[in-house]
Amino acid sequence: MSLSDLERVGFDVQTVNHALAVLTTDFPEPLEELCGVLMDFRVTDVELIKGGGGEAESTQRLRRSLTERQWIKRNIVIRKTVDDIERAAISHEIDHVRRSHEGAIALEIEWNNKDPFFDRDLENFQRLHSEGAISVGIIVTRGESLQGSMVQIVADCAVNHAVRSFDDLEQFNVNPTARQRGMVRTEGDGFVADWARRFVQDKFGSATTHWNKLRERIERGVGNPCPLLLIGIPATSVYQDRLPQA
Repeated sequence: MSLSDLERVGFDVQTVNHALAVLTTDFPEPLEELCGVLMDFRVTDVELIKGGGGEAESTQRLRRSLTERQWIKRNIVIRKTVDDIERAAISHEIDHVRRSHEGAIALEIEWNNKDPFFDRDLENFQRLHSEGAISVGIIVTRGESLQGSMVQIVADCAVNHAVRSFDDLEQFNVNPTARQRGMVRTEGDGFVADWARRFVQDKFGSATTHWNKLRERIERGVGNPCPLLLIGIPATSVYQDRLPQA
């Protein structure tokens, strides 16, 4: 399994600062593991709508798959000493680090955070690379095709679950605020299209973590000169599902 395989099924893939050469030469096994995990990764349309706190179920599954392959959470501490006296210590918590005989790869999943989290991740990668703690930094986020299809995916899921009013959204554990209710003015046949558009704007809007926001950072040089691999999860990773019957 390779990055080319991911691209063939719709993933956005970009490498920066010779990351492809580093990965294929020094980290072929971890790269194959990552590509295999992402190729198998699926998100249900129901999960995109379901309310509730905490991390999305799909992200939790992706993390478990990586952890099972030794891409584990690590707190990397860099200490500065002068004449055997510690002068400073900076810690960087990374969600997934894969070590090998050749070094380490750091990976962050930004499924649906505020987009400044990209700056944090890239700047962490930059510092860790400059200290020799990692060889490559990887970010996985929502791809361009998924971001562009989100309203249609949400609307189709709502139609498949016979949603025609706010009351019908309770099956997804979604309870819109008064502001959100006031923004959706149609009922009946027009409700789903109007609500889906507003819902996506609130939950997966342009100021959240997705491919184009990540590309903006790369074009500005954030994270340089750390070798970087950027991966966007495509719309083809989403499939239709049904809520369990009560």
